Amino acid sequence: MKFRRVSACVLATLMAASLMAGCGSTKKDEASGGASAGGKETVTLWATGSDNVRAIYETLIEDFNTNSEYKDQYQVELQFMLSGTGTQALTDMLVAAAKANRTGTDYDIVDLSGDDLSKIVSQMGTEKLVKLDDSKIPNAANVSAESSIAAEYVQPFRGTTVVLAYDSEKIQTPPATFEELEAWMKENPGRFAYNQPGTGGAGDSFARSTVYNQIADATAITSDDEAWVDEWDAGFAKLTELNEYMYESGGSHVYPAKNQGTLDLLNQGDIDMCPNWADMVLSQRASGALKDTIKITQIEPSLTGSFQTLAIPTFGSHEDGAYAFIDYMLSEQAQTILVHDMAAIPLIDTANIDMTGYEDVASLDTSKFRIMSIGDLGTKFNERWDNEIATLG
Repeated sequence: MKFRRVSACVLATLMAASLMAGCGSTKKDEASGGASAGGKETVTLWATGSDNVRAIYETLIEDFNTNSEYKDQYQVELQFMLSGTGTQALTDMLVAAAKANRTGTDYDIVDLSGDDLSKIVSQMGTEKLVKLDDSKIPNAANVSAESSIAAEYVQPFRGTTVVLAYDSEKIQTPPATFEELEAWMKENPGRFAYNQPGTGGAGDSFARSTVYNQIADATAITSDDEAWVDEWDAGFAKLTELNEYMYESGGSHVYPAKNQGTLDLLNQGDIDMCPNWADMVLSQRASGALKDTIKITQIEPSLTGSFQTLAIPTFGSHEDGAYAFIDYMLSEQAQTILVHDMAAIPLIDTANIDMTGYEDVASLDTSKFRIMSIGDLGTKFNERWDNEIATLG
C-alpha cells in the first residue's frame, strides 16, 4: 500500500481572507483520468484521528488494493491527519473547499465522526455531499445502523462507544444505570476516575453525559445551538458533587490526562472502574497489555458513542471508486479486520465473523448507543470544565 504523508499545505492555517479552498489538490493525472501506473483508478481517502486509526486504515487499504473484488479497478491512497497536532482541521479544509466551489479535488472520500459531521453539515450543508445510492453499495443491505445526522449522505461502517471498564476481581456486579454508578462511587470513594475531557473522548463522554442527563429535552445532545449552554448548570453542579468521590493522589482529587491515563490506573489497581472506549479496552486486553480481569459494561442511559461514517464530497474526482471502497468496508472481509485489529464494533451480522476473544464486542447493543454531536459547543464545554471542575482539587 502506498501511504502518503499529508502535504505541507495541510500544515498551513486557514486563510479566511482568501477563502482558501482546502489543501486537497486538483484532479491528479487529469490526462489519464487519475489512473495509477498499473492502470487502476487512484482514489484518495482522507481521515483523521489517533494513531490506531491510521494503523487500521493502512491494513484495510492494503487489503482493498490487493485482495478485494475491486483490486483490479481501483487503488486507494490515504491522506491521514493525526489529531491533536495543532494542524489545520480536516473539517476546516473541507468547508473551505466547498465554500470556494472547488471541483476536481482529491477529496474523493472522507471519514467523519459525529462532531466532525455535525460541523460539516452546520457550515456547508449537505449539498456538497453526494446523496448516496444504495444500489452502488450492495453490502449496505446488511447494515441497519443509521447516522442521526445527514443519514442519506453518509454510510456508517463501524461503531464506537464509551463504556464502563472495571476490574471483575473487585466488582462482581457492575452498575447498570447512572444512578447505580453514582451510588457505587459514594460507597467506594477514590476508586473511580475519568480523564480530563479536553485530553480524550472517554472523559469527555462521561462529563458530557453527566451534564446532559440533567437536561430533559433529549434533542439537546445532538444540537450545537448556543441556547443549550444556559442549561448546563445542573449538570456541572452534579460534576462538582461527584468530585469528592474521584481518584485521589497527594491529597487532591486527580483527573488523569488522556484515555490511557485512567486505563493505566485501572490496570495497576489504583482504581476499580473508569469510563473508556470499548475498542481501546478490548484491543489492549487482547494484546496482553491489560489484565484479563478487566471487563466492560454498558449502562443506562448509555455513555456516548457514535457510528464512524464515510462520505463522498461532490467536489472530489473519483465517485465510483469511492463507492467501491465504501462497499468493501461493509464486507465481512473488512469488518473482520476491524474487529480483530481494532476491536471495533461491527455493523453487520457477526455470525460469519470469528469473535473469539472479542465476545464483549458482540454483547454491545448498537441500538442503545447514545449519539452526541454538539459541534463547537464542545470547546465551550471543555473550557467550563477546566475552569470549574479541574480547579476543585
